[in-house]
Amino acid sequence: MKRSILGMVFCLALALFNAQELNCKISIIKEASLEVNSTELEIFKELELVLTELMNNTQWTKDQFTTEERINCSMQLQINKIPSAGTYVGALQIQATRPVFNSNYNTLLLNWRDEDLAFTYSRNTLITYSPNQFRDNLSSIMAYYAYFILGMDYDSFSLKGGTKFFNECQQIVSNAQNSGAPGWKSNEQGKRNRFWLVDNIMQVAFEPLRDCNYAYHRNGMDQMYEDKVKGKKALYDALSKLNPVVQVRPNSPNVVNFLLCKRDELKSILSDSEVKEKTDFVTLLKRLDPSNSSKYQEILP
Repeated sequence: MKRSILGMVFCLALALFNAQELNCKISIIKEASLEVNSTELEIFKELELVLTELMNNTQWTKDQFTTEERINCSMQLQINKIPSAGTYVGALQIQATRPVFNSNYNTLLLNWRDEDLAFTYSRNTLITYSPNQFRDNLSSIMAYYAYFILGMDYDSFSLKGGTKFFNECQQIVSNAQNSGAPGWKSNEQGKRNRFWLVDNIMQVAFEPLRDCNYAYHRNGMDQMYEDKVKGKKALYDALSKLNPVVQVRPNSPNVVNFLLCKRDELKSILSDSEVKEKTDFVTLLKRLDPSNSSKYQEILP
């Protein structure tokens, strides 16, 4: 009996030590006007489980994570069209958060909408990801965002710590180039697809964004518990690092998305600030993201 209990404890400890990196919640919804039958709804439920298995039980890195260290994230697949049985077209919403030191608060790292979701799926199909190989579009999309989430998370804890994961994203993009699936090429309409999301972040011109990601979280958010005044100054200094990016790449989706993640957070943090400090932040944010000036104006009394 004692050996059995010890064995269970050992297995539990081993499982915790070898916990994978992501704690990802998957949901699948349909566009309101799309009519689906009960079979399709069952497929959606099955696919939720299959994708949850893929995201949470794949070992994406060589690093060891405890259960508590797993990165909380979510993916919502919205199905807009079913062109034929087993073929789905829609959009994908991705969110990821990061815990703030000495608090129970989680700050938003990524809040991205991918409008190029297209895949095939048949019941009882196991979806797996094979590095350096394009197996199917869905596994490639999921792996791409798993690595992008890891890149953003690691960048927030160490300066450019996520480089190896962004490299993985670029490799997935390269492998998918000849698939014919949308979202993987530079010459597609607009610059909000998967190609440009990671290509931008790896360009020298965008290094200040990665510097900002690190400084905002480590020098700003993680210091708020000990010294809120110092923390808020660090947040301002971090955001100021985005100025050179905005000068050469105005309205960059990468910068706009980063600021979207922080907009409500900054409003809350600055709620007890003097008018001058609020005004300084608002002036900076409007300069960085002029298309959303009215949103930043809400920070002021």
